[in-house]
Amino acid sequence: MYKNPALNHKKSNFAVYNRKMHHYDYIIVGSGLAGLYSSHIAARYGKVALITKSGIRESNSYFAQGGIAAVTDEEDATEFHFEDTVVAGRGLSDHDAVNILVREGPERIKELIDEGMEFDMKDGELALGLEGGHHKRRILHAGGDVTGRRITDFMIKKVSRNCNIEIFENLAAIEILTDNGTCIGIRTWDLIKESQRVFTGRFTIFATGGASAIYSNTTNPSTSIGDGVALAYRAGCMLADMEFIQFHPTAIHTEIEKSYLISEAVRGEGAHLINLKGERFMPNLHEGAELAPRDVVARSIYKQIQVQEEPYVYLSLKHVDPEKLKTRFPNIFAKCASLGIDMTDKIPVAPAAHYMVGGVKTDLYGRSTIKNLFVCGELASTGVMGANRLASNSLLECLVFGHRAVERSREELAEDIKIFNKEIFKEEFHIDHTRQEEFSRLSRSIAEILTKHAGIVRNEKLLMEGLIKLELERIVYVRENSEIFDLVGENLIIVAELIIKSALTRRESRGGHYREDYPNESEKYIQHIIQQRGEEISSLPVNNRDL
Repeated sequence: MYKNPALNHKKSNFAVYNRKMHHYDYIIVGSGLAGLYSSHIAARYGKVALITKSGIRESNSYFAQGGIAAVTDEEDATEFHFEDTVVAGRGLSDHDAVNILVREGPERIKELIDEGMEFDMKDGELALGLEGGHHKRRILHAGGDVTGRRITDFMIKKVSRNCNIEIFENLAAIEILTDNGTCIGIRTWDLIKESQRVFTGRFTIFATGGASAIYSNTTNPSTSIGDGVALAYRAGCMLADMEFIQFHPTAIHTEIEKSYLISEAVRGEGAHLINLKGERFMPNLHEGAELAPRDVVARSIYKQIQVQEEPYVYLSLKHVDPEKLKTRFPNIFAKCASLGIDMTDKIPVAPAAHYMVGGVKTDLYGRSTIKNLFVCGELASTGVMGANRLASNSLLECLVFGHRAVERSREELAEDIKIFNKEIFKEEFHIDHTRQEEFSRLSRSIAEILTKHAGIVRNEKLLMEGLIKLELERIVYVRENSEIFDLVGENLIIVAELIIKSALTRRESRGGHYREDYPNESEKYIQHIIQQRGEEISSLPVNNRDL
């Protein structure tokens, strides 16, 4: 759970001017791979402020185990990667976006390697892994099961040594600043000094990550609570497909650990899923068995758990070479050992909220519906993922669309913004330390609501009950009135409502969204569910790039 106390906004009629103000060419928010890589590219063209609300290494990218998917082998082809991505997306992937991903991805990988990034090698060639949904070995790894850490550390070194980039840690974005429909920067809150700092710039790139940490069981760091989603929604951005939360099928489940990810690559190397009776159940459910798309595997595990006493199944590795496991997955092997689990035998696992498939709707260059505001990484809905993210496409998406966003910005007509208007400081905020326990209770409550009412299996009754509970939380906790407004608490509720309302609208089952009252796919819903502040929920056809 996110541990910071409530951030309150006191609506005031007077201005406070003694706040810090900064001006850059590019303001980039988020220190995952999308933010780091965008900063690296943007620094070629101007001064960059890289802002993160915690430490620079606290991100989903940093903890990513699986790898990065790209065509680098002669026996593979971009057409195959395209097909695997579209199949996993269950009819909701925008083909132009997927084509861009698979065709530009290898070029981005080559550039990284040329700059010094080292991926795992075997016999002088890139060592390529296989994961669920892929029909060719195309997953690049670094350090075995610590690819995210290696690639983000590599980019952190790049941005840290670049004199055009200034890094700001422990600054939480609390408002996207706009003027006549154009983004002019962001307002932040200094979590250490407890004061506001304003950043203005010609271009702003939001890469704040996803929202899966607002669920009870999650693989995400506690900071991934959807801040960027709520702020973009408040600013008027168009959001798409918020109903699609991908649950990773295999997170360790013990009394002391319920969220540590067991990479899909472990199943790619031959691990089997077995129930408490020792029976392997996936081969009878899908032709891909353990390497079926993630939504299929997660739902299959969920159903096994419903008919047994314990809330987990096992990932069996008895038949896999022990030395291969130690070499290929050193980090996972060590984690299991620290928990008293013998990875060479079996690991207790259960699904956990892992990835926000939907997000802020963008065009093929990462542009949002607000001029000069670009969005990339997990926060963005580029059209690539569709209804279900294909394993290891996410890191590649960060590179491809982060690069496209920066390069496109060079073609935009953006005057250098010089703001001396004191009106920008009218908003007054403060941290209310007395409400820490109350905020923690709200976080737990929302996590329980989402897990129960908008989890792996959904229905209309559960979703409606969830909405009612969220509204009660707003009344009890947020205390929205003329005097005080709790920003962080309200943001949590906004994100949860966006997920549930979108799930209610999609009356079918597709990809990461499963409705037991509408268990089949429907052609009627081959469309993106759209939400925008002040507008009724609507839809856009797949492959329609109009924003």
